[in-house]
Amino acid sequence: MFVAVVSREIARPTVATTPGRTTGLDLALQIVAYVVLIVVALLMFIPFFFSLTTSIKTAPEASQVNTLTNLLWPDDPTLAAYREVFAADIGRWFFNSAFVAAIWVVGRAVADSMAGYAFARMQFPGRNLIFLMVLSTLMIPAMVTIIPKFILLERLNLLDTYGALTIPFLSSAFGIFLMKQFFESIPVELEEAARVDGASRYRMFVQIVLPNAMPALTALSIFSFQASWNAFLEPLLFITSPELRTLPLGLAYFQEAFNFNWPVSMAIAVITTLPMAIVFLIFQRYFVEGQTTSGIKG
Repeated sequence: MFVAVVSREIARPTVATTPGRTTGLDLALQIVAYVVLIVVALLMFIPFFFSLTTSIKTAPEASQVNTLTNLLWPDDPTLAAYREVFAADIGRWFFNSAFVAAIWVVGRAVADSMAGYAFARMQFPGRNLIFLMVLSTLMIPAMVTIIPKFILLERLNLLDTYGALTIPFLSSAFGIFLMKQFFESIPVELEEAARVDGASRYRMFVQIVLPNAMPALTALSIFSFQASWNAFLEPLLFITSPELRTLPLGLAYFQEAFNFNWPVSMAIAVITTLPMAIVFLIFQRYFVEGQTTSGIKG
C-alpha cells in the first residue's frame, strides 16, 4: 500500500513554479492592499478638501450647510475670501516663513551633517558619551526648553528679531542621528581610497561623502522645512512685531480678526498648507529613500 502511494506520487507530474509568478491569492492581496491605501489616503485628504471648498464659499453659505452636496461643493463658488486674504499683509508673512525656513534648512544641513559625520567616522575621546548626551535631548519635551530659550534670547537682545526665529533651531539631535546612521551605511573603502590619493578629511567629506548622502540630506531638509513652516508657539512667544509674523501667526491673527468668517480662515489655511505639500510631492522619492537607508524604518 505504502509503495503504491509513493509510486503514484512520484509518477504524478509536477507543476514548475516560475520565480516571480503572481498567483491568484497574491493578486487578491495586492488589490485589497491598494484599496485600503486608497481609502486611507482619501480619508486623510478630506480635511484639506473641506478647507479648499469652504474657502471658495460665501460667509453665509459656509455657516449654513443644508445638504451633503452643499457641504462638499459650494452652490456659488467665489474667490472673495482669497481677495480678502491677499489684501492683508500675507505677502510679508509668506516671505518671513520662507526666509526662516531657508535658514533652518541650510543651517541644519550643514551643522547636522558635519556632526553626524564626526560621530560616524572620526575617533575622539568621549565620542560615544557625547553622542549619548545628544540623543538624550530627544527625550526632553520641547515645552521644557522654551523658557530657557526665551531667557537666553532676551539676554542676547535677540527677541523680536529674525535671530529669535532661526538661531536656536540651526541644529537638531534628530538630524544628527539621521545623518550619522546614513554615513555609517556608506562604505568606508571609498574614503580609504581617497585617503591613499592624498585627500584630506575635509575634501573626503565634501567631494565623496556628501554627494552619496543626498537622500538623507533631502529627508533632513524636508523635516526641517516642515518644522519651520509649522512652528507656532516659539514665534508667538519670541516675536511681537506684526512685520515679523510668519504664516501660522498670520492664520491665528485672521481667526481672531475674522471670527466665524470660515471662508477667510480656510483660505489662509490652504495658502499655508500648499507649500509644504508641494515640497513633499517634489522630493518624496528622496525622502523615502533617506528614511529606508538611514536605519529609521516605520
